Amino acid sequence: MDKKVRVMYVIAVITTVFTSAMQLINPIVTQLVVDEVVKKLPYVEQSQMQGLISTLITLLTIMIVFTFIKSTTIYFSVITYEKCAQDFLYGIRDRVYKNLQQQDSSFFTYNTTGDLMTRLTGDMDMIRHTICWVIRMFVECFCLFTATTIYMLSQDVLFTLSLLVVTPFIFIVTKIFSKQVRPLYINLREKLSILNSNAQENISGNRVVKAFAREEYEINKFAEKNEDYRQANLQATMKWLQFFPIIEGLSQALQISVLLVGGLFIINGRITSGTFLAFSSLCWTLSNPMRMLGTLLNDLQRFFASCDKVIELYYNRPRIRNKQGAVVTKERAKGDIEFKDVCVKINGNEVLKNINLHIKPGETLAIMGSTGSGKSTLLNTIVRLVDISSGSLTLDGIEVSKYNLHSLRKNIGMANQDVFLFSDTIDSNIAYGDLSLTLDEVKHFAKLADANFIEKTADGYDTLIGERGTGLSGGQKQRLALARALAIKPPILILDDTTSAVDLETEKKIQNSLRNLEFDCTKIIVAQRISTTKTADHIAVLDKGEIIEYGTHEELLKNNGYYKEVFDLQNGVSNEEGGDK
Repeated sequence: MDKKVRVMYVIAVITTVFTSAMQLINPIVTQLVVDEVVKKLPYVEQSQMQGLISTLITLLTIMIVFTFIKSTTIYFSVITYEKCAQDFLYGIRDRVYKNLQQQDSSFFTYNTTGDLMTRLTGDMDMIRHTICWVIRMFVECFCLFTATTIYMLSQDVLFTLSLLVVTPFIFIVTKIFSKQVRPLYINLREKLSILNSNAQENISGNRVVKAFAREEYEINKFAEKNEDYRQANLQATMKWLQFFPIIEGLSQALQISVLLVGGLFIINGRITSGTFLAFSSLCWTLSNPMRMLGTLLNDLQRFFASCDKVIELYYNRPRIRNKQGAVVTKERAKGDIEFKDVCVKINGNEVLKNINLHIKPGETLAIMGSTGSGKSTLLNTIVRLVDISSGSLTLDGIEVSKYNLHSLRKNIGMANQDVFLFSDTIDSNIAYGDLSLTLDEVKHFAKLADANFIEKTADGYDTLIGERGTGLSGGQKQRLALARALAIKPPILILDDTTSAVDLETEKKIQNSLRNLEFDCTKIIVAQRISTTKTADHIAVLDKGEIIEYGTHEELLKNNGYYKEVFDLQNGVSNEEGGDK
């Protein structure tokens, strides 16, 4: 919360204190009307009647003026609270979202999308509710109770103490309630997160659900999570209902005390009718704070459950981040990449072992290997999506870990194996890395990726793509991802099995485009097709995180190793390959 918002919030709290104190004005004025006007009417002579009328008019005017001032102040106070809450949430949400963008990929492995969305929406709204309403009501109740108690004590100590005798019992009950309800709201928050995660996952995987005719299974699974959330809600609500009658009963006992004790004191002449009427009118300013205390503590426990989640996200720091004095360069990288005895451990498992590679500027390195051999991890170390555990990895002679992350990544164009496209136009998806690209430039890079299908769509480059590329085939998504990577004219191009879903003819066109790029580019390509790897300057074959073969196409064919086996296998079935999936 910045200084301006803090000042405004303090002003709002002060106005709440002011308006709470003003709640006493009308009952006090009413007391004066009874004692100074109504009680004197039977004993006043006609000549003195004008004085009583003037007193009555003055008191009524005071009541009207203060009512107007109070109402106006409350109106502006509520607006100020809301504005401060929205400004505060804007800053928090902005900071949290920025923090999310900087998190490692592992962070999103252990935190579901549904849970993160709950933190950014429901938990944030609970914080807004607390800032706007709960804190305001706490201040109002405290001030009302305090001001009323002070005024009543000034009128009659014994009468006041007889009303406050139930107060300690209410505080004890609410303290017990607060202690018991907090774990229930933490559990409720977790159940909501699970419910949202289940819904989000099901919506994202809707095509898979339909393909396997598992709608009924998913409906039942969601119903189970929904029931868990309902039960958690009921459990928290029932806990409140156990304490509510006690708190309500003790609060209502104040009215009985006023009638009983006040009646006796009037009969004994200890207090006046006006004092009795004032106590009766102010009774709600004592009972309402007591009654509200349970509700406020109820909401406060929900706030704590939500606040813990937001704070956790707010202060979470990525493991992969800029080091002190990180290298920031505006120059285009040359593309000289060297691995020296690089090892990578993830969760205690050694994924890469003693990797030694030197990719010179402008060269093309192809990487092959079985599933789980470490190909994608090797690529991710270059972009620093994964940090190396030991060894040395340099770009243009500088350790990759010493680069500013933005400076490093802006020099790398990457098309991942799992293609992600945004819910936007084809034009915007291709130009995502450089929004200054003209339509002609976008078309040029689409042509390099052989994405000729774009012209056949309903609105061409203005065609809206569904979430995650829904509506496009695997090959079409891969070609758009390749065009997006090429569009930033990167000095380093990383392609992770980017042509696996395209037919051989399309692959041939793409390979020809990659060989004849108009800008200097070091290319690292993960592929399983010999037709892709054979034109590379060098080929590295990975197995269980180690390089088991390295050389040119011709050299590896002579080795009679993994590469030769793949070549023989594909050579025998090459005519059956293809089909744009």
